Amino acid sequence: MVSTPRNRFAPLWALAAILLLLLVAAVAAVSADRASASLATKTSARNEIKPCIRLEKFGAADFPRRPTIDNRYLPMRPGTQLILEGSVDGVPHRVVFTVTDLMKKIDGVNALVIWDTDESEGELVESELSFFAQDDDDNVWNLGEYPEEFENGEFVGAPSVWITGEDGAEAGIHMAGATHVSSRLYVQGFAPEIDFLDCARVVAKYQSVCVPAGCSDRALITNEQNILDPEGGIQSKYHVPGVGIVKIGVVEPATGETLDLVDVVRLDRDAMREVRNEALRLDRRGFRFSEVYRATKPAERF
Repeated sequence: MVSTPRNRFAPLWALAAILLLLLVAAVAAVSADRASASLATKTSARNEIKPCIRLEKFGAADFPRRPTIDNRYLPMRPGTQLILEGSVDGVPHRVVFTVTDLMKKIDGVNALVIWDTDESEGELVESELSFFAQDDDDNVWNLGEYPEEFENGEFVGAPSVWITGEDGAEAGIHMAGATHVSSRLYVQGFAPEIDFLDCARVVAKYQSVCVPAGCSDRALITNEQNILDPEGGIQSKYHVPGVGIVKIGVVEPATGETLDLVDVVRLDRDAMREVRNEALRLDRRGFRFSEVYRATKPAERF
């Protein structure tokens, strides 16, 4: 009788199987820990919104199909250009804020496209598209921003892009339809991935203000700050009925950005065409340089 040889490799296969199971369990544990850490980080970031209240709940059904912004303190009429001049930490600074005739659908809302440029000592340092929409209660919402940064005239990137509905970003009210002086901060925009939580409060109404573009005794003043960037300080903004922001000042620290409105321009057809083309060019660049921006649809004329 011939005996059947014993399988000397069986114990090795059993050992290999056990080691494989242990490895799979270890990988699963690491993945779970990472997922928990990621969730904890995002939950922590979301909890940072607690210092600021929400004036209204955001919902696409509350906005018109055609973007119209005629809020008393923050009107945005297509073809209007506000020019503000001043300084940042003593360095000459100029901001040109232009309301285009373009709209961009963001998180189900047709938002008005604003193009503004920042110059320091005559040199471009930032070119930005921002997106605003006014709901049925006249609240003006900020739905996102695409800012490009420049150094010595050269493009260096767009690291601070945020779009409502992407990467946990949420819209906020830039100017309420019904304004009240309050000690409570309200949310103007929240983007945890870039440590952005802009909040504001109305500190005074019917105040006097004079800038090169004119004077008013009916200004509304807000104080604004990024809660996630305490070193950024607190800004004051003066809003004049029918005009918008006419003055930006510093509450704390002692230095920072100060700007005064020097002119309000109504663009003619040719100037408006140039603005539209530049804004559309910037919109196309957004799809090239920002993954977040690629989630949106191209801007279009309305």
